[in-house]
Amino acid sequence: MMDWKKLLTPKRLGKTEPENPQFDRTPFLRDYDRLVFSSPFRRLKDKTQVFSLSTNDYIRTRLIHSQEVSCVGRSLGRIVGEKIVDTHKLNNYGFSASDFGDIVFAACLAHDIGNPPFGHSGEDAIRTGFESWYNTVNHAGKELLSKSQKADFDSFEGNAQGFRILTKLEMPPQKGGMQLTCPTLAAFTKYPRESLLSESTLNGYSGKSVKKYGFFQAEKDLFAEVAETVGLIRRHDNAAWWSRHPLAFLVEAADDICYSIVDVEDGHRMKYISFEKTEYLLNKIANIDINKHDESEEEKVKRLRAKAIHNLIKQATEIFFAHEQEILSGEFDKDLLSLSTYATNLEEIEKQTRETVFQHRDVVSIQIAGYEVLGTLFTEFVNAVLHNSKKGNLVYHMLPEEYNNPNSDEDTYNKILRVTDYISGMTDSYATSLFQQFSGISLG
Repeated sequence: MMDWKKLLTPKRLGKTEPENPQFDRTPFLRDYDRLVFSSPFRRLKDKTQVFSLSTNDYIRTRLIHSQEVSCVGRSLGRIVGEKIVDTHKLNNYGFSASDFGDIVFAACLAHDIGNPPFGHSGEDAIRTGFESWYNTVNHAGKELLSKSQKADFDSFEGNAQGFRILTKLEMPPQKGGMQLTCPTLAAFTKYPRESLLSESTLNGYSGKSVKKYGFFQAEKDLFAEVAETVGLIRRHDNAAWWSRHPLAFLVEAADDICYSIVDVEDGHRMKYISFEKTEYLLNKIANIDINKHDESEEEKVKRLRAKAIHNLIKQATEIFFAHEQEILSGEFDKDLLSLSTYATNLEEIEKQTRETVFQHRDVVSIQIAGYEVLGTLFTEFVNAVLHNSKKGNLVYHMLPEEYNNPNSDEDTYNKILRVTDYISGMTDSYATSLFQQFSGISLG
């Protein structure tokens, strides 16, 4: 059984000496501040949420989405924190509801920090680029990577890239990277497992937390330290696989709430979803009198969005309370909103946005371009760092200094990771511009 006192310990990854208390900010709020001022977070302003390179200033980028998710997460955390602190008398140990809110606040702000350009299709583009490159490169009779290392790229994950950014890439060379608190890092990690788990290890397990993975082989030991510090339950002795930190369920819920409701609002703004359909989808959850005020359709949609988010926050916290003991024991492993009375409505929203927004030719065309852009960049730069061709030797000099280390004695795995670090950190427009330099093809 996990223990709230340990789950909330303010210990920072990589920092051995105790932190000086700052009465104006909790350690977890300091995590939030570090994230806000970080370069990877700022780059989210030019990364796809749904509508890449949009000319509509209202439409959300990854940066705006992350800020909205963090606000919803803070509300979820504080509501849960009020009751948990009271029930477990945590105030006797110096904890407050704001600690819960600040942890979820920070973890939510960081939740997309590892996503490559062009949204989720960017992740798939890197996977496809790796597969294509790996199948054509001359292995000289031996495998270039171990099975576990290869799995990191076969199923490349923005979540794992995010953990790598937070704990290693940002603010090197100090151990722990940004040295965020272990509770924030654990709450951030919705999928606390390595990429390769055998069928015998999983043994039929199908919980939500194993649908993806949360850290690369390169950061496996760092996550193990986080898990040990906060007291996560290890699910298998011979695999890097743990139960979720309880607050990770709130991070997931905040993300689910925002993209479900906001995708409908943005779809309406882009004129992919009619006002009538938008009202129908959102008011099933909001349940308000939409004609009470004399206002524009856009204003009505804003009110529907706000009330729908409010109602989903209320449900998510109630579900969390109802299953708290199962969550602490590691037995509960579902997304909270799947148990909501609005679950069917959320499924209908997902179906509608998939058909009218995600499969719209404008959105699909950008995703296709993303495959072309990132697939090309991956191949060019991997061949460069591994010196696989004469052209690669030239491309090598186009890599920024931090990714271009001619004296490096790194193995193949870490050299490829440097390439995915570079590509994942690109904005949509930078990746497009670099692709144009290589190919002379315009996407504009």
